[in-house]
Amino acid sequence: MESKEELKIIKTAILNEVEGQFFYRLAAEKTESEEVRDAFLVLAGEEEKHEKWLRNLFDQAADGAGAVVAADEPGVFTWDHAGTETGSIEVSAFHIGILMEKSSVDFYRQAAAKTALPAAKQLYENLVKWEENHLASLEKIYDNLKEEWWGKQGFSPA
Repeated sequence: MESKEELKIIKTAILNEVEGQFFYRLAAEKTESEEVRDAFLVLAGEEEKHEKWLRNLFDQAADGAGAVVAADEPGVFTWDHAGTETGSIEVSAFHIGILMEKSSVDFYRQAAAKTALPAAKQLYENLVKWEENHLASLEKIYDNLKEEWWGKQGFSPA
């Protein structure tokens, strides 16, 4: 793959992570639940780490260096205490988060398939795993919030 194409993929990945940070911080500001706020802030922090790793990759790739060091798995993302006593904004925010994480997984899979840089491939593959973990956590909480929301509206799914 051409160097320009490599750099374009990395720049797009950086923007995706910045957008994720912004969204999760905005969602944290809008929720009334402290536990949900904390969960969104954890996600924003994870996206910030991803951005830093990708910026490092960009710098290395732009310099033509072949030895980009991929970061270790963060291992700090847990949802054990995320509350479910929330309203419409939380349900919507978690659903949007699910869509963003799915998009990130697809993007990083494609980037890993296209890159000619071994370290970039490793980082993209790690990001796929981490975003899949985020996705699974978001889906679990979303399902619980959705059931609770339906109950508050006076109806349940068929």
